[in-house]
Amino acid sequence: RVGSASSLSSAVINARLQELVRLFRERTDKVKERLVDPDVTSDDESPVASPAAAPVPAPGGELEGDKPSGDDHYCEMLCCTFKHRPWLDRLKSYQFPSSIDPLTNLMYVLWLFFVVMAWNWNCWLIPVRWAFPYQTPANIHYWLLVDYLCDLIYLLDMLIFQTRLQFVQGGDIITDKKAMKENYLRSQRFKMDVLCLLPLDFFYFKVGVNPLLRFPRCLKYMAFFEFNNRLEAILTKAYIYRVIRTTAYLLYSLHVNSCLYYWASAYEGLGSTTWVYDGEGNSYIRCYYWAVKTLITIGGLPDPKTLFEIVFQLLNYFTGVFAFSVMIGQMRDVVGAATAGQTYYRSCMDSTIKYMNFYKIPRTVQNRVKTWYEYTWHSQGMLDESELLVQLPDKMRLDIAIDVNYNIVSKVALFQGCDRQMIFDMLKRLRSVVYLPNDYVCKKGEIGREMYIIQAGQVQVLGGPDGKSVLVTLKAGSVFGEISLLAAGGGNRRTANVVAHGFANLFILEKKDLNEILVHYPESQKLLRKKAKKMLKSNNKPKDEKGGPGDPLIIPPRAETPKLFKAALAATGRMGGKGALGRLRWRLKELKAMQ
Repeated sequence: RVGSASSLSSAVINARLQELVRLFRERTDKVKERLVDPDVTSDDESPVASPAAAPVPAPGGELEGDKPSGDDHYCEMLCCTFKHRPWLDRLKSYQFPSSIDPLTNLMYVLWLFFVVMAWNWNCWLIPVRWAFPYQTPANIHYWLLVDYLCDLIYLLDMLIFQTRLQFVQGGDIITDKKAMKENYLRSQRFKMDVLCLLPLDFFYFKVGVNPLLRFPRCLKYMAFFEFNNRLEAILTKAYIYRVIRTTAYLLYSLHVNSCLYYWASAYEGLGSTTWVYDGEGNSYIRCYYWAVKTLITIGGLPDPKTLFEIVFQLLNYFTGVFAFSVMIGQMRDVVGAATAGQTYYRSCMDSTIKYMNFYKIPRTVQNRVKTWYEYTWHSQGMLDESELLVQLPDKMRLDIAIDVNYNIVSKVALFQGCDRQMIFDMLKRLRSVVYLPNDYVCKKGEIGREMYIIQAGQVQVLGGPDGKSVLVTLKAGSVFGEISLLAAGGGNRRTANVVAHGFANLFILEKKDLNEILVHYPESQKLLRKKAKKMLKSNNKPKDEKGGPGDPLIIPPRAETPKLFKAALAATGRMGGKGALGRLRWRLKELKAMQ
């Protein structure tokens, strides 16, 4: 019985030792892997790009890519090589896209510009040619040439561009040619396009070239409004275009009124009464001047004499008051929308100043608050960036954060080697704060709960016996306060004063945000723990591997070898190092030397 019990215990010990040897081997392999690549942050290997095939030298000893291609030569007589082919060849090889994105394609916006120019030709010059005697048999062919050129632009817009516009159906972007064509044929846009191209020009053979027969060409107004929307989307200061467009509305209403006044004067007889146009000077300028005085109700106009003149003048007054009030209201809305941000900034500053005056805040503090408002507004165009992004979905906020902040955060040595997705999650937690000159970013002895990354400006680290000596000046891209993130329980205190040298824009990452992120990235957590130990040692922190209460770490250290196991190994060494424990002891020494 005693022999069977001893054999059973020895079998259990052997099984346990084999398991320990297996664990040591796995740990040794991981150590080797980290020695080869210290930036490894995940057990899953990243896909390695296949090496590019080396260029094969030509028989003449020259690489194939170094030879100038035949398409680069414009003329054999000139020993010149162009990086791009001549524009004529590029134009011949250009292929028109099978589908067009109307929201982002700049070529489509350019085409809409030509369509709107043709539409404006019809809207502005049809009334002029109808009312004023500017269209004569001597110049009729010039007018017709431009008219049919505009009709050609209308036709190309229908046949080539509108039938290739992408559209959204059920959340999917439809790019099929047949589906895009059918969508255009079913739309209201197609009906208006067909109506504006009615061939009323055939009546020229019966009634002569009457410009009023081209009035349906003005019904292509949908292209004008689409052009406005697309152009405002790509302009950085769209309110300037809105002001110009609203002014054009007013000028066009005056233009139409001047044409109607000349027609009424011709109907009554030029110079027949004191109210009508007398036929002297430039007819269009004189009639336009009369239209301005009438619509704006300046006064000083001659009194109408006949019933026709009285009715015409009354309609002019009513229309002028209505149109002018609409234009004034629209102009007010445009200017108000353009200055909405400035108005919000002024209201916030006025409210803050009123609050400080009510509580009798010292004048020096008030001046610093005003300086912060002015610098923050002029540097970034808003007081709080988070208010701008709060309405966007999470994915778009991440895209904007990557474009704005990734280049700075990726250069921080603390996060180099960490998981890329962890850095992306961290970008969304950064807060931008502006510090004024001589503002204390952090003070020595206070509990640190955040880390700072300098986006713009400089900060100075102060120290010395008096605490005012400049130890180092940190510039854009530098990081400080990272030890506060790597120490748990708020047990870390600031070791120096940090003061803003001039205006400084800093990113702040709070400790609780980093802890929430690291839960999902254990490999990055291990890497940060390793860097934390090095930083704590370099800052004269306790070097105990267990991490005493003075510097508790986010990630608990590895447990020590059990004392019983240590005693067994020591006894084996005293007995001569034979048996399984002796071999295990020798293996541990080898692993320790390798590490």
